[in-house]
Amino acid sequence: VQLQASGGGLVQAGGSLRLSCAASGGTFSNLAMGWFRQAPGKERGFVAAIAAAGTRYTESVKGRFTISRDNAKNTVYLQMNSLKGEDTAVYYCAARPSRWIANAPDDYNYWGQGTQVTVSS
Repeated sequence: VQLQASGGGLVQAGGSLRLSCAASGGTFSNLAMGWFRQAPGKERGFVAAIAAAGTRYTESVKGRFTISRDNAKNTVYLQMNSLKGEDTAVYYCAARPSRWIANAPDDYNYWGQGTQVTVSS
C-alpha cells in the first residue's frame, strides 16, 4: 500500500485546512486509516482514525477536526477547523489492514510522506 498525503500549508489561527491521503496498491475499504502529527522535538502522536468500527480522535482536536473517507476514491480526509498554533506539525497518514482503530504508530503498517501544517498566530 502506498499513501500520498497532501493539503498542508500555512494558515492563520482560527482558519481551516483539509488534508487528503490517497491510497493505492491495496483494498482501501479493508484498511483502517489514521492521521498522526509530529512537531519539532516531539514524538509522533495520534490525531484521528477511521475504520469500519468507527472514528476516534485525540482529545485536543475533538470538535475541531473531522476525519472521513471516500472508499470510491481510495482517499481519507482530515478537515481541520479552528486551527491553533499548537496544531503546527508535520501530518502523516497511515494505514493498517484491520477493521479496528489503533492509536499507536507501531500498530500501523503503511505511512505517507507527511505534509507540513503551520498555523500562525
